[in-house]
Amino acid sequence: MTIADLFSQYLEHLFNGKRAEARELIFGAQDRGIQSGKLLRAVVWPAMEQIEVLYRKNRISRIVEHMAVRINRTIADQLQAVLRREPKMGRRMVVACGDGEVEELGAQITADLFEARGWTVWFLGSGVPNDEVLQFVGQNHVDVLCIYGTQPPGVPNVRRLIELVREVGVCQDMQILVVGGVFKRAEGLADEVRADLFARNVHEALQTVDDHPVRVPKPDMPEPGRRRKRRHKMAPSAKLRRVKAALRA
Repeated sequence: MTIADLFSQYLEHLFNGKRAEARELIFGAQDRGIQSGKLLRAVVWPAMEQIEVLYRKNRISRIVEHMAVRINRTIADQLQAVLRREPKMGRRMVVACGDGEVEELGAQITADLFEARGWTVWFLGSGVPNDEVLQFVGQNHVDVLCIYGTQPPGVPNVRRLIELVREVGVCQDMQILVVGGVFKRAEGLADEVRADLFARNVHEALQTVDDHPVRVPKPDMPEPGRRRKRRHKMAPSAKLRRVKAALRA
């Protein structure tokens, strides 16, 4: 059975809510020699994206979307437990995401696959305040902050987080990587929010980080359609002072 055939059958099971059949299909493929990492990248991840696309286009109902997402996440959890793991390489990553089931799953698979590559990974999920994310990455000397997707209303918050990281100057060599979701659908959005790196999916994310091990700061360019404003030195906000104090503690 080819990966394309496996993917087609897997989607059919997901959309019909057949949990046992989906599980048997995936682990039968693993028994035939397909590694769990490949199954996550080539079957579970594309299924996640397909579910999202079909639901946004009203091609599947809310019930079908809910069933498919939950079965897919269960399979991802089970595959994570049997991933082949490489020795620790000494690099550290924090993975966060926007609100939503798809965003959580995409971030989870990203965290799992980087961890299998030998990274030390903290998976924060969604809903963590920006100042707490900033404090966490500073205290743990993180090399890459990865943000998987978000819904369009969440884009300004991602932009604020990146601005806060750069304003405070915590982990100055830390790269900020945005992956999938709205960043994949909206061309140029990754540059607009001032991310260092962009990947459309987890496969590209793994390769992109390998290809760009060192942060290269981007030139200070004004946002499209806006005139560059002269910056005036201002006193830091109370929240910013608290974050800086916590990082020094």
